This record gives sequence, C-alpha cells and structure tokens, in this order.
Amino acid sequence: MAFSRFRPHATPVARVGLGLAAVGRPGYLTLGRDRDLPAERTPAALRERTHQLLDAAYQAGVRYLDTARSYGRAEEFLGAWLRSRPGTGDAVTGSKWGYTYTAGWRTDAEVHEVKDHSAATFDRQYAESRALLGDRLDLYQIHSVTPDSPALGDPDLRARLSALASDGVSVGLTTSGPHQAETIRAALRVTEGGKPLFRTVQATYNVLETSAGAALAEAHAAGLTVIVKEGMANGRLAAPDAPEPLRRLAAETGAGQDAVALAAVLHQPWAGIVLSGAATVAQLASNLAAARLRLDARQLTALAGLAEPPEVYWRHRSSLPWH
Repeated sequence: MAFSRFRPHATPVARVGLGLAAVGRPGYLTLGRDRDLPAERTPAALRERTHQLLDAAYQAGVRYLDTARSYGRAEEFLGAWLRSRPGTGDAVTGSKWGYTYTAGWRTDAEVHEVKDHSAATFDRQYAESRALLGDRLDLYQIHSVTPDSPALGDPDLRARLSALASDGVSVGLTTSGPHQAETIRAALRVTEGGKPLFRTVQATYNVLETSAGAALAEAHAAGLTVIVKEGMANGRLAAPDAPEPLRRLAAETGAGQDAVALAAVLHQPWAGIVLSGAATVAQLASNLAAARLRLDARQLTALAGLAEPPEVYWRHRSSLPWH
C-alpha cells in the first residue's frame, strides 16, 4: 500500500502511528527508559519487545509504522515482523535516511549517531533499507533537516529523490531544532520537474514546543501529510515528570497525562499522524486513548500556556542523557 493511498482519518486510532526509536537500540534520550525496557537489552529482547508493540498497535487499528536507519536494528525488527504477519498488508511503513547508527549496541557510547545528508549516504542507506524492508518501504524521509543542511539544495540528491518518487516511494523530510519553521517553508519551495518534491513533513510538536505550528499548517494547506514526532517531549510530558497543569487536566478528564498531551496535538487541524513512541504495551494503550479524548477550549488554552521558547526547549532536549 503506497503512502499516497494512506487515509489517516479512516478511524480515530489510525491518526496515531507507532514510532520505533525507543525500542530498536539499547540507548535513547527518553526519560524513564531505564524502567520501561528489560534490564538485559539484547537484540533478542528488543526484537521481542518491538514485535509485541507492533502486534498490539496493529490489533488496535494503528496503520502507520515509523522507523529509521539510525534506530539501531529497528528496520530489521520491523521487516521481520512484516514478513511474519502476511495479513498486515494495509500497514504503511515509513523510514528515514541521513543518520548512521554508530553506538555498536552500547548505551555508554560517546557518539550514538552521525549525520550526513550527502547523495553517497542516500545511496548506501537506501540500499540497506530496501534489503531489510523490501517492497514494504512506502515513505523515505531525509532525517532531521535543519537550515544548515545541504540536502534541500543538492541537485544530485534531489535527482535521486525525484527518481525514488517516480518509482512509487513517497519522499519526505523530518525536521528538528529551534528553526523547524524555516526548514519547513524552505522544503515547500523545492520542486523537481515542476512538481513539489516532498509529500510529507515530520516535525517535533508538543505542548512545550509549538513553534513549528504555523509552518505545519502551511504544509498541510499545500497538500503534504504532516506527521508529528516527539509529542511526549522525550518523556517530559509523562508521569512522573509532567508539569502540574498537565497533571491537573489528566485528573480532570480521567485520562493519562500522556493521553492528554497527545490529544492536544491531535486537536491541531493540520496534524495528519501523531506518533506514539511507546516502549511498553501498556504505554501504547494509554497513548492510543488520546485518539478519542476531546479537550475543550479552556483545557487547550491551559496547555498552550506550557509552551517554551524554542531555544530553551531544544537546549533542554540536547542535555537529556542517552539511557
């Protein structure tokens, strides 16, 4: 099933996707991961956890699955799951290239991933993704484009991405950092053969980091599918770290703090898919409750008051340890 045929609004739960960043490698910068994952984070243990999450997500109605070359062995785990579940042909898979995983399955590595948006890296990583995901690769995104990235202006790379789109794989990009809006608007201007190159944009947006909102609305209006990542702010919006206004609204609604935080994102009219980064099946179930949670104007206003200046948010994020 090509990404262009994906209908995220088919059911409320289908607007929530499952991201595998937290379970494809032993180390990641999410709070509480020391409690959420097995003490022995062997490839076999994380493969089993990944497959448990994928089974639960698919059974609940999730149809978008998100991975990346830099997520350790997440593409491998996902590819094995897809091959062993022949009835999941309506699931849509997106991956990313541009970061290379360098931690060697260690949590104490000095460098966990290295960024390179060159055409040569695309050639290498696309071949790797295809080897693991086969014809189930529906969307391939440039990973973490920032204003200083050469990706948007490289004619060789753009030609490769255009050829990929001609072969039926949707092309997208993800953004990060305090200047996401600038990157998104630059991407909207990129064309190949007189047509827009990108079909999707995946960006960080949550109640603490809302600076890309207007640009994401513009992307949606231009026809791109908007995918939201880090809706939980790397665990900062989950118990026991959630801010008091979020805890209060969770008690008021009877939903989990995570569900309230994700529901606030799902209320954005431009948000096509909002990713869950759950590391346990229980977390996933709580995240999915967001799809049916309605927040009123007063509640949304209270959450809007939590927003931080983007420079403050991203400085805090860069200080998080790789657990």
